[in-house]
Amino acid sequence: MSNGNRESRKAAGGDIIIVGAGLAGLFTALRLAPIPVTLITPAPLGEHAASAWAQGGIAAAVGEGDSPEQHAADTIRAGAGIVDETIAHIVAAEATDRVRDLLAYGVPFDRDLEGHFVLSREAAHSAKRIVRVSGDQAGKAIMEAVIHAVRRTPSITILEGFSALALEKADGRVTGVVLARVDDPASEYRIAGARAVVLATGGIGGLYALTTNPPHARGEGMAMAARVGAIIADAEFVQFHPTALNVGLDPAPLATEALRGEGALLINAAGERFMLGQHPDAELAPRDVVARGVFREIAAGRGAFLDCRSAIGARFPEKFPTVYERCREAGIDPVTQPIPIAPAEHYHMGGVGTDEWGRTSVPGLWAVGEVASTGLHGANRLASNSLLEAIVFGARVASDISQIKQRQASLTMDRIQTNQRPDLTARESAIRSIRSTMARYAGVERDAEGLIKARETLSSLERAADGDRVIENAVLAARLIVECALRREESRGAHYRTDYPAADPTWQRRSFVTLDDLERKAVIMEKPSPTVLTKTADAGERA
Repeated sequence: MSNGNRESRKAAGGDIIIVGAGLAGLFTALRLAPIPVTLITPAPLGEHAASAWAQGGIAAAVGEGDSPEQHAADTIRAGAGIVDETIAHIVAAEATDRVRDLLAYGVPFDRDLEGHFVLSREAAHSAKRIVRVSGDQAGKAIMEAVIHAVRRTPSITILEGFSALALEKADGRVTGVVLARVDDPASEYRIAGARAVVLATGGIGGLYALTTNPPHARGEGMAMAARVGAIIADAEFVQFHPTALNVGLDPAPLATEALRGEGALLINAAGERFMLGQHPDAELAPRDVVARGVFREIAAGRGAFLDCRSAIGARFPEKFPTVYERCREAGIDPVTQPIPIAPAEHYHMGGVGTDEWGRTSVPGLWAVGEVASTGLHGANRLASNSLLEAIVFGARVASDISQIKQRQASLTMDRIQTNQRPDLTARESAIRSIRSTMARYAGVERDAEGLIKARETLSSLERAADGDRVIENAVLAARLIVECALRREESRGAHYRTDYPAADPTWQRRSFVTLDDLERKAVIMEKPSPTVLTKTADAGERA
């Protein structure tokens, strides 16, 4: 494993690597205990993780009269015809057990005096089934409890201050990761000898100018997986949250959907409720419908606002403290003033294609959380299903990996001598260009002309990257979205083409693409055979 001068040492944590420390990565590590794992994160635990910013909660059929079957049916309905129904039923059925796991880790879900969960309803749910913490603080409370549990678990080694640049393969399997030190981007390291690598790197928000997600989440996990041959699924489906605070902040603070669940209204500058004529459910229509409604009001110059004055009013500070604080920081009093809003990139339904155990199409590689595309969300994620997916699949990935026979070998970590120091100014400029390009041409509404312009800009940025893998990964992630959006000539869920505004029954299927397909200008538009998304380890390796 020679590559110039290097420092070499044995890495603690057995021979399992988890890249990413949001809820998906942390929960997977906890469920693998007492099997040793090494958890890689660019920031101290809890910092810059989108999971901690989730205001909604976790969807689970724990209320009287509700059922996993109803939850699955709502998920399938919201997904605009391409949800993997088997996955939807698995996730809904396992939701209650996973919520109990979080309770065991100390998550203080809201309860009434009799000990029952206090549930709320969000858009496109047929029942109150959102389990919450202090109104709008579920993500923060869940992450605090899970981080505390991780720090108490001796089998988890935390490697902070490193970001992933690439995956490495040997004999057809993913066996390691190339990392850069966050405080010294010119210092690269290779961790090798893994029997399992789990991607839990999060989403793609940092590819868009307006996002509710950490700006550093630029689809690097999806890009790294594509470079080692993994199938990427449903890349064109990017969900925009319709009610981000339009106050010039990056990332944009989120005004949770629960506000509309409590009766808040969407109005324009003239005070008109513009969603009334666009969908029977008005403000509680599916997110893609509401996002387009808000987008069009802003584009028409009428502005868009969330009016909480009558429905919530004086109860706002106590009921939604996080949103209230963000509004006040921006100089807005939501008790007496409408909140200016705009659609912002919020969640990627696409990602690294996986099966029901989180296995990718490449042996040795699993994916969990937003970086993965399990088929649960289809073309449009149902509200509060993302944290649920993270814990359900975190448990499933852990169960699958735990069946692989443990070896005596441990991970090794080598410093790689590089001759190139990245130009950070050029990197920042390239990232800004990617974000503005994606927002303009691959956002809430798209068309062929704009997507082709995006493709050309991305190609230019890729040629100018000069070997900077951070830029190259961001460009590839953006290209995957753009190319798949260009080839899906219809509108479905969160993917809306103004030049193909109707859904086309012949496109009622998921999309699957590899990097080779991208280069050959081809997209697989049918589900891979069962042998493609299959076991990532030979049967002989399983206990």
